[in-house]
Amino acid sequence: MRKILTFISLCTLLCFTSCKSGKEEKEEETQFTVTSPLKKDTVVTRQYVCQIRAISHIELRALERGYLQKIYVDEGQSVKEGQMMFQIMPLMYQAELQKAQAEANFAEIEYQNTKKLADSNVVSPNELAMTKAKYDKAKAELALAQVHLGFTEIKAPFDGIMDHFHVRLGSLLDEGDLLTTLSDNHEMWVYFNVPEAEYLNYKTNTQAENLQVNLLMANDQLFPHPGVVKTIEADFNNETGNIAFRATFPNPNGLLRHGETGNIQMTIPLKDAIIIPQKSTFEILEKKYVYVVDKDNVVHSREIGIASEMPDLYVIKSGLTDNEKIVLEGIRKVKDGDKIQFKYEDPKTVIPRLKVYVE
Repeated sequence: MRKILTFISLCTLLCFTSCKSGKEEKEEETQFTVTSPLKKDTVVTRQYVCQIRAISHIELRALERGYLQKIYVDEGQSVKEGQMMFQIMPLMYQAELQKAQAEANFAEIEYQNTKKLADSNVVSPNELAMTKAKYDKAKAELALAQVHLGFTEIKAPFDGIMDHFHVRLGSLLDEGDLLTTLSDNHEMWVYFNVPEAEYLNYKTNTQAENLQVNLLMANDQLFPHPGVVKTIEADFNNETGNIAFRATFPNPNGLLRHGETGNIQMTIPLKDAIIIPQKSTFEILEKKYVYVVDKDNVVHSREIGIASEMPDLYVIKSGLTDNEKIVLEGIRKVKDGDKIQFKYEDPKTVIPRLKVYVE
């Protein structure tokens, strides 16, 4: 009797376990959702490290030798075109100017007297011509002395912002010594490098002459004014395979300064892009995979190449076509070679449910 009861209990347990297993398997099968890649024209936003440069950034150097007598500006100060910045001791050049002025006055008087005599036929035309030449030479030397004296005054060639001083008051300067640098920041040139493949995508898919871009500053804030790519260099860098772009940004509030860094955000059009949800992928040793469902409903893992990444989406470079089926939900509950039951959802209904939809 005891053996019979034990046998009945065992059968009941096996039956219950079998039913439960079958029920769980059935529930497991209903969890799989399958979709296909979406093929369509779209745009992606790429980021490139950039360097920010003032549209004019020049060095101010001494044009004459002498002591630095006055400094009229301060480091970091905004200056206006023509504003006095530095004064090199002008005493010697003032004396040379006075000497040249006196010689020019003497030569002019001599020329005027000789001209009167020549008009009266007292002196020959050749003597008048020699006197005129001496007068012209004196005027030229006066103009040269005025130029040299002007070189002792360093004025701002344009509106800009001062950099730090390389000299101090009273310094003895030689011709060509660096005083400071001056930046015109009302517009900024932003340089960034674009890989060859992305350059080709841009040139073949963009009809506009000037591409609009945005600047993400170093504090992860977006610069409020968009820029325009106006220049692309002629040659690729053979070492990096990149080509340099230059975008021009307005800088009305002077927020950007020469030498800053950031990231350019450039929108690049893609034709017939293959798009899948990121949630349909998994990663092994830094490689991306999806589960592809064949005609017999058997899943196979397949490595894919990623061309671009967007929030919730991948643009596929290789490994998939738009007429294949991939597992969308339940990828952690399936393994390579499993035969599954699934429900198929059109990618045009799947994509809009994600956070970001490709327009």
